[in-house]
Amino acid sequence: MSPREKHRCPASDGLRFDVSSGPDQLITYLPAAMLSLKEKDKAIIQKLLSAGCCARCVLRFCCVSVQAAYRRSCQETLKELQAFISDTANGKSKDSAATAESANGKSHDAHEAPEDPPSKRIKLEQSRTEGQPEGGAAAAEEQLSLKDQASSVCVVCLGILQELCDATQAIKIAEAVKAENYEFDTLVLSVSLPAQLCVREHSCWLHVKNEVREKNVALCRDDIIQVKEAFKWIMQGLVAKELGGVAVVTKSAFEVSVEFTHPETDTDCHFLAAACPDCFKPTKNKQSVFTRMAVVKALEKIPDAKFLKLCSCPPPRPATTCSPRDVQCLHTSVFVAGRYNKFCRSLPQTPWVIDGERRMESSVEELIAAPVLSTFRANGESTPPGLFTVNLHSKSPPEDLG
Repeated sequence: MSPREKHRCPASDGLRFDVSSGPDQLITYLPAAMLSLKEKDKAIIQKLLSAGCCARCVLRFCCVSVQAAYRRSCQETLKELQAFISDTANGKSKDSAATAESANGKSHDAHEAPEDPPSKRIKLEQSRTEGQPEGGAAAAEEQLSLKDQASSVCVVCLGILQELCDATQAIKIAEAVKAENYEFDTLVLSVSLPAQLCVREHSCWLHVKNEVREKNVALCRDDIIQVKEAFKWIMQGLVAKELGGVAVVTKSAFEVSVEFTHPETDTDCHFLAAACPDCFKPTKNKQSVFTRMAVVKALEKIPDAKFLKLCSCPPPRPATTCSPRDVQCLHTSVFVAGRYNKFCRSLPQTPWVIDGERRMESSVEELIAAPVLSTFRANGESTPPGLFTVNLHSKSPPEDLG
């Protein structure tokens, strides 16, 4: 069973045990609204948070595939992650304090008589007078730390899984779709991400790779949840709600595409061109050689040691978030087929133009396509070759071969 499968939990599950891994590999599956993490994830979580990863990217690296965990706000998830990693430290300190107290108690009991316990009222007053300022300062400091960490731009997703996948962004996408005036029952949501996200994710993966190896965790690079997948888990329900409950599915004739760019970090991929020149070849249709597919291919080819020499690990903290571009709507082609009768030999199938001069007033293509284009509000049409041809040598009307 892969680590990614171990984190999956149906909403009806309560607890599940991995007997083959021993008692220390107990996996607790919480309700859908909660996180599902393991004890050995704590070192990885601490390392990623210190590097500047957002809470949702931490879940991705921990292979949490519970979709409801990503739909919670980043600040709530960050609080739970910090509470989760602080449990171990608090538990160890309490155990050591209890051990020392019990040892001191035994030595005192041998020489001194037991004293009367202090009054509960005195303890309560002392806790109110002495503990309240320290507790209030600690709480204020914790809130400030959470606020600063939640507001900083993630070093991996560059803000896409932070402020760019909320209800505000869903409203913008829905408004762009409504403005196109399409008719559809379902839609598929696609995301286009900057290529440098692959480099940053690979850098963070190498950053935690030693921790994974020390914990003997069987975690593969491919088990990490992709940014696209997490983005869709968060946004699909929000977009569907803004569009009146339209089903957002994985396959549909109507596609809504969201594209993000980040000019600040465009140069993050450039070192790969010198390291793996075979992966970056210029083409006529591409404006840049640093496509996502080329970057992924180069990252699979470059050794880890060489990558660490050429790229910082973890990646540097960005100053700005990604910028969403215009939402693109695309419907697959509509094919209209049928039969027709032509009662005039001088009517060509397509517009008949010779030397820039039109020979006939109309054509079969124009007579059929005009009402179809109007009905579907299409941008254009194309007619496949039919049964009619034109004799260009004699410049005569087309000959009926049927």
